[in-house]
Amino acid sequence: MSLIGPSSGSFISQRLRLHYVDWGNPEAPPLLLLHGGRDHCRNWDWVAADLARDWHVIAPDLRGHGDSAWSPDGNYSMAAFVYDLAQIIHQKQLAPLTIVAHSLGGNIALRYTGLYPDNVSKIVAIEGLGPSPKMLAERGSIDAADRLRTWIGEQRELSRRLPKRYAGIDEALARMQAENKHLSPEQARHLTVHGMLQNEDGSWSWKFDNYVRSFSGVDIAYADLERLWGAITCPTLLVYGAESWASNPATDGRAALFGNARVSLYERAGHWVHHDRTADFIAEVRAFLAER
Repeated sequence: MSLIGPSSGSFISQRLRLHYVDWGNPEAPPLLLLHGGRDHCRNWDWVAADLARDWHVIAPDLRGHGDSAWSPDGNYSMAAFVYDLAQIIHQKQLAPLTIVAHSLGGNIALRYTGLYPDNVSKIVAIEGLGPSPKMLAERGSIDAADRLRTWIGEQRELSRRLPKRYAGIDEALARMQAENKHLSPEQARHLTVHGMLQNEDGSWSWKFDNYVRSFSGVDIAYADLERLWGAITCPTLLVYGAESWASNPATDGRAALFGNARVSLYERAGHWVHHDRTADFIAEVRAFLAER
């Protein structure tokens, strides 16, 4: 598919200037695409280029990602991410809107939708429920003080970690291809080029802030998260890849926590279903959005 690039814009959230791309068609219904951790808004380009024919597609970069500002105090809590999403929807007057989100973006978007169910007409979340019930049970068995001490240690380690430098795009491209075996050469190069910046010495580094590698030691209780999912009233499509590490909510019980959700499992796909099965994913999203 030949891609025509979107325009860029920005909005302010907690004094941070956050970036987004706008695919035009402003008279059409709004649809927001939200990427996952250590990713960027241009990872949606194939999906956005197609959906922009019928929707006003906007794709933001999360704080600390892509061309958005880095949080000066390393604040990448879920509350901060949800606030950023609430801000772009509020400032750009997008509600009611449709949301399609991946991984961390899905987690953020589902929380927002539970908080403001009237603002979201439909939502698609690709592996966006976060850690599996088994992982959460293991984490819950650890004392809260120990979890917080672990997080403090992680922050100190990250403060020492310098962004990896690559001699050129091709060297980073190999890392991208190793991360996802399903990517075509064209996909991998596109994601790499848009995910990197050139340093003063001519080397290249990924755009994301290293502090996004560590999740906050404090979050809402899992029971409260379940209640947020249960508060979602709009039709919900939960997408999973059969080759992914993520736990399938159709079999682990989490899908039942939603009032109006169904699960779609993709064979020959891992965590990035929208890259691994792009045409099929777009077709399913279009059919889901067309349902009355």
